[in-house]
Amino acid sequence: MNITVHRPGELTAADRAAWTALQSKAHLDGSPELANPFLSPEFALAIGHERRGVRIAVVREEREQAAFLPFQKSVTGVGRAVGLGVSDCQGLVHRPGFDWDARELLRACGLSVWEFDHLVGGQAPFEASASGTFPSPVMDIDQGYEAYLGQLRARSPKFTRTTLAKERRLGRDHGPVRYVHDERDPKVLATLMGWKSAQYRRTGRSDRFAHPWIAHLVRRLFHTRSDSFAGILSVLYAGDAPIAAHFGLRSERILACWFPAYDPAFAKYSPGLVLHLRMAEAAAADGIAHLDLGRGQKAYKDSLKTRELTVSEGWVALRHPVAFGHLARRVPIRALRNTVQSRPEFFEPADKMLKRMGRIRSRNRE
Repeated sequence: MNITVHRPGELTAADRAAWTALQSKAHLDGSPELANPFLSPEFALAIGHERRGVRIAVVREEREQAAFLPFQKSVTGVGRAVGLGVSDCQGLVHRPGFDWDARELLRACGLSVWEFDHLVGGQAPFEASASGTFPSPVMDIDQGYEAYLGQLRARSPKFTRTTLAKERRLGRDHGPVRYVHDERDPKVLATLMGWKSAQYRRTGRSDRFAHPWIAHLVRRLFHTRSDSFAGILSVLYAGDAPIAAHFGLRSERILACWFPAYDPAFAKYSPGLVLHLRMAEAAAADGIAHLDLGRGQKAYKDSLKTRELTVSEGWVALRHPVAFGHLARRVPIRALRNTVQSRPEFFEPADKMLKRMGRIRSRNRE
């Protein structure tokens, strides 16, 4: 096994083609989750434009590309999954039957530790070091939209009936409801980002789009398109006005949901739920197998999901002072956050406090 490490711009066309081919065949090889667009070369290269230290490990066996691991590396040798903090799927993209030693891979990459928080399932050498596993709900549409809607009606008839009725009422109250699956107007992307920033502030969360590199990344991915990857802006209109939108990433078989938001003035119509159903219908027509809603406990995800994948978080570490120092800082923070999020008696008061602070911050901005 030969492992070489490259800067994003050093990756050859042949390497990129081999990486994409592994993803394209993943569902045939029993690892469909490896086709997630967050694991694509396009996403890693886009992160490389916005963040320092992005590297790509290429593993070869018998001179053929067997696996690819994108990561970010600090000057001290601390490694993180590429795009950690915004990426909803991480791990090694590899050919069927490939096995690896996690610590050998770290040494070849010049890392003392590698941190992940959305590790894709089926990565046993990394999972052995995971500190926790979490559900990541999906909407299966590989049998077509009507089959999905039939499952939704059978499991949650009141929810389905109410959501579809709200869409009809929206049309009666505000003009024809129109859906655009792949909107190319950058002004609408700016509208979505404005809604999302306001939502973050309103709920007391950190505004991701206040970080210029994240805003630049989304705009870059909006303009990134190929047969195997694209940034997709999906928009729900009432009359001529956009009222809900979502920006996500598409591979050949997976639509990864990422940044959904809507105009709060239309909240009573549940435009976010209506948008997701329209997204599922259009994605099914495009041959998408499932929508990945991403890790995180949200009521709308529970309502829309057909099943759950499992993602992991944790660290692979060598016995090294830098690794010990990094873990000493990060482990308590992660443990506290996960305890709060998993325990209703902790999460609900914390969530209420954040929302209260968010309302105060929003009023101060007015």
